[in-house]
Amino acid sequence: MNISKIVVISAILIPSYLICAEPSAFGAGDLNNPNPYGLTSTEATLLETKKNLQKVVVKSNNQANEVDSLRERVDGLQTIIESISSSSRENKMKIKSLEDEKTDSSEYNKRVAESIQINSKDIETIKLSLAEISKLIDAINSSYITKDEFNSLVNDVNKFKDLVAKELKAGLGPKKSKTTAMSGADIEKKAKDFYNKKSYGESIEHYKQLIAMNYKPAQSHYMVGEIEYYRNNYAEAIAYFKKSATLYNKASYMPTLLLHTAVSMEKTGDKKNAEVFYDAVVSQFPDSKQAQSAKKKLSSIKQ
Repeated sequence: MNISKIVVISAILIPSYLICAEPSAFGAGDLNNPNPYGLTSTEATLLETKKNLQKVVVKSNNQANEVDSLRERVDGLQTIIESISSSSRENKMKIKSLEDEKTDSSEYNKRVAESIQINSKDIETIKLSLAEISKLIDAINSSYITKDEFNSLVNDVNKFKDLVAKELKAGLGPKKSKTTAMSGADIEKKAKDFYNKKSYGESIEHYKQLIAMNYKPAQSHYMVGEIEYYRNNYAEAIAYFKKSATLYNKASYMPTLLLHTAVSMEKTGDKKNAEVFYDAVVSQFPDSKQAQSAKKKLSSIKQ
C-alpha cells in the first residue's frame, strides 16, 4: 500500500540598547518557536496549516507501520497454515501406515487421538491470529486517510498558498488608488490628518501606500503599528514596531514604540518579554512620561 505524504518545508537587528536584553525579545512571529507569540492573522493561519500537515504525516506513518505489522502477521499465519497442511499430510500417512500394518485398535485409536489434538491446537492458533488481524484491520479502517480526504487537504493547502501569494503580491507594490499620482509628502499629510481624526482605516491605507513607496519606511511602519495598537490588533502592532526599530532605532518616537511593544506583548500573554521592554524604556529614557508608565506596568506585572 502506498500512502502519499505531505511535508511542509528571524533574525533582526536589535536596537543597541537591547543588545544585552534577552535574545528572544522582538521574536514575535517566529513559527519555529515551540510556543510562538505575537502572530499576525496570516502567520496564525500558516501555523495551523503546518500543524495539520504534521498530523497527516504522523497519521500516514502510523498507518504504514500498521500495514507492515499486518503483513508480518499474515506472513506468520501463512507459515502456520503451511505447517498444518504438512502436518496433516504426515498424519494421513501415519494413519494409512497403521492401517496397512493392521496395528491393534488401541494403538490405532491412540495415534488418531494424538493427531486430532495436534490439529486442534493449530486450528486454535489460527483463530487467535485471525482475531488479532481483524482488530488491526478495524483500527486501520477507523483512522485511514481516504483518497478524497487526502485530495481535500491538498486543495486546502493550495488555496492557502494562493491566499499568501496574493497577500504578498498586494504588499509588494502600491495599489492603484486616488493617491497614486500624489507625492510622498502629500500622502503622509493625508495619512496624519486621518490618524488625528481617528479615521484609522483611511490612515492605515495611506501609510501602507508610503511603505510600498519606501517613503520614510521606519516612521511609516511605526505609524501602522500605532494604528494596529489602538485597534487592539497587538500581534500585528508588534510586527510593525519590530520592522520600524530595525530600520531606525534612534527616532524620537522610540520611547512610545518600546512602551507600546511591551504593552502589546503583555496583551498577547508574553509577560516575560514585556518586562524586558518595560525595563528598556525605564533604563534608556528615565525622564520620559513613557518611563513612568512602564514603571507602573512593571509593578503591576510583578504583583
